Amino acid sequence: MIGRERNGLVDALRGWSLFGILIANLLIFQYGLFGKDEISFFQLSSLDYGGYVAIKMLIENSFMPIFTFLFGYSLILMRNRLKEKKRRVKWHLFRRFLVLIAFGVLHATFLWEGDILLLYGAMGMLLLFFINRKRKTILVWCVVLFSIITLISFIGGEEEVLISEDNINVYLKDTMTIYGSGSYEMIKNHRNDVDPMEMSGGEAFIVVLFMPILILPMMLLGMYGAHVGWLQVSRQKLFRYIASSCVPIGLFLKASFYLSKEISWLPDMSLIGGSVLAVGYIGLFSYLYSKFSSHVFYGFERLGKLSLTNYILQTVVCTFIFYGYGFGLFGQMGVLLSILFGIVLFALQVVASTFYLKRFRQGPLEKVMRTIVYLENPFQSRKKRQLKDDMKVS
Repeated sequence: MIGRERNGLVDALRGWSLFGILIANLLIFQYGLFGKDEISFFQLSSLDYGGYVAIKMLIENSFMPIFTFLFGYSLILMRNRLKEKKRRVKWHLFRRFLVLIAFGVLHATFLWEGDILLLYGAMGMLLLFFINRKRKTILVWCVVLFSIITLISFIGGEEEVLISEDNINVYLKDTMTIYGSGSYEMIKNHRNDVDPMEMSGGEAFIVVLFMPILILPMMLLGMYGAHVGWLQVSRQKLFRYIASSCVPIGLFLKASFYLSKEISWLPDMSLIGGSVLAVGYIGLFSYLYSKFSSHVFYGFERLGKLSLTNYILQTVVCTFIFYGYGFGLFGQMGVLLSILFGIVLFALQVVASTFYLKRFRQGPLEKVMRTIVYLENPFQSRKKRQLKDDMKVS
């Protein structure tokens, strides 16, 4: 019973994180991967700029880490299930990460520039080195990597300008025109072939090398959390403590990005603040889930069970809304309206996921993933697969 409820919480958290990811990604869908951080180019109204700051403070870089934490948490749960079924753990997980990488390459190449699947698949390959490590070892690595991020925040100094103002203005003007009214092929070529940063091979290598330092700590924290059973509905006191401490600290650290411009001695700690706030959100959501009836969170659970399909579906819908081969609203909807649009889209996904799961057990992309990972016949009944697993165990 505890395991089922805990898994319900994991699914609900995954669904909730997808809501925050959608709201944050709408800045990329509407202004582009580079444009979202050069928002002055788009001359927002004061209300839209307020919404933009709210997304930056409350959502961006704080919901993706929730998903990252759950990636590590679920990895240990999958490992345990594979062991119970006497399957080869690393080989199955290796195939899973290969599928994620393949989905990521296709997603980034043919649909959208903000893909995370490729990165998660690559990070999963690194996690194979930790999959059978003791929980103490995982915690030590987690603390070390978080310490490195904190140290970087303290000694980072002035942010280096990677793109000249002239280059970014030219790039954003081209992006506005091509994304707003261009054909699918024009948008695809602009996304894949034009690099405003014009990085050298050495600079690109340093960026790639730095990525694991940013991503792995939350994944390792999730793996450690699964080992000690953090996400159990009976741990209300722990959830309340995490929420009450990490939410305000995380908000302050994220606000340091703005405060450091006014207070010279205050370092910009927003890099670590996003992860701290994410942990606080996990605690807050888990406390509410455990305190109140889980039926309130039923929609989040349904959507979370189809997270891969829903993530790609968000891309398909949003690119059609904002890009030239659809409605062409790139840079025109505004931040506040885009938030409202995101809420409506998410609500529709919750309804669709709920109805879908009444008839099917898995989403279409989740089915593809399982078929390849477990080398199953996709047309074989679940009862026959279960019988085969039981025979292997016995």
